[in-house]
Amino acid sequence: QVQLVESGGGLVQPGGSLRLSCKASGFRLSLYNMGWYAQAPGKQRELVASLSTGGSTNYADSVKGRFTISRDGAKNTVYLQMNILKPEDTAVYYCHVPSLASWGQGTQVTVSS
Repeated sequence: QVQLVESGGGLVQPGGSLRLSCKASGFRLSLYNMGWYAQAPGKQRELVASLSTGGSTNYADSVKGRFTISRDGAKNTVYLQMNILKPEDTAVYYCHVPSLASWGQGTQVTVSS
């Protein structure tokens, strides 16, 4: 059974950091392109970072230089390191594997003083 489980969200002050994790089961994550998406209240879900099977990364302009996507094949987990967080980063963050049409349940990130 294909499953993605996100964790690592929480409440953080502006300027702080969080690391989100996406643990995959039922398939080898390293064999698929995948991405992290964010859905803020009242807005559409948007791609913030993607990682290809070859290791190429892409980022939304709003997070470039602050967020880093990475993968640990041994742990079958993808991470999103989020630094210099801003209030506008507040959203539910999801990991997604497009070719498997698989989404996790999401993890809430709230940036507030």
